[in-house]
Amino acid sequence: MSGREQPGVSLPSTRILSPNARALYLKAVQGNGRLLPIGCAPDEEEALTELLELGLLIPDSEEPGAVVAVDPTQLSASLSSAWQRQALGLLSRAVALPLDLRELAEAFHSPNESGGAIEYVHGKALINQRLQQNTSGGISEGLAMQPGGPRPPELLASSLERDLETVRRGGSMRTIYNASTRYHQPTRDYVSTLATEGWQFRTLDEPYARLIVVNRRFAVIPVADDNLAAFIYDQAVVSFLIEEVFERNWSRALEFDGDRTVPQQVVSQLRKTIIELLLSGTNHRVIARRLGISERTLARHIAEMREEYNVDSLFQLGYMLGRGHYGQPG
Repeated sequence: MSGREQPGVSLPSTRILSPNARALYLKAVQGNGRLLPIGCAPDEEEALTELLELGLLIPDSEEPGAVVAVDPTQLSASLSSAWQRQALGLLSRAVALPLDLRELAEAFHSPNESGGAIEYVHGKALINQRLQQNTSGGISEGLAMQPGGPRPPELLASSLERDLETVRRGGSMRTIYNASTRYHQPTRDYVSTLATEGWQFRTLDEPYARLIVVNRRFAVIPVADDNLAAFIYDQAVVSFLIEEVFERNWSRALEFDGDRTVPQQVVSQLRKTIIELLLSGTNHRVIARRLGISERTLARHIAEMREEYNVDSLFQLGYMLGRGHYGQPG
């Protein structure tokens, strides 16, 4: 069966009859409505079969082996009515199909017996596929903790329309980002667009693990790394992750609506982390990657700190910080 064919459905071509079938029917009409197809050429045999199957030719009851032509007007009225009934039947089946198969779909998308209340999925592609399968019925409430700095611009662009549709359908959505996303223009634009529609965002300037909770029905957490995820369906565990992990982090996080203004609390914590990494000997590129900011933004923070501490070089800044003068500029 080809990929375009469906069980129990025949897709006719634009023309009901082939040119050979039309020519053979006209030949029968010109022969007083009767045709004796003995010794037909191969193409005429195919045309004869086509006409017999459609009903434009029928066996002659008075002359064995002969066929007679049927009035196309009467036949078309009869076939049209029958095909319309079939079409309505197919349409009714198409409408009823999702509801009829819902129970089976829920069983298919639920964890199997071997996986119990936790299902392990390996590979980002399969993780995303499983997540889409489990949310195919819609999202009424979504909770997410997304560590790791700014979102890739292409990811934000590809998911924006889908996320807008979710929140416009009434979904209650809350997301926690790393504080460094406040310095990332594509993320700010994404957050601003969704926040206008009611999606709530906050940022947290302390380490946390990735967590996704959908409809309070299941949760997704990383295992070892982002290439292995655990889909958790046990309601006691899901409730624990919501109340003891997400809500606790949410209460400490700061509101974020995509505005360019960065709260001083965020700036202070970010610079404290930069200082700690500088004193440990971490190079600028690694610091920027770890904090999820650009090297340009990192350089700006360092320049502003040098100005605050009234020093001319990074060495002098490190000396001042190493002597414990952090928080006492000037």
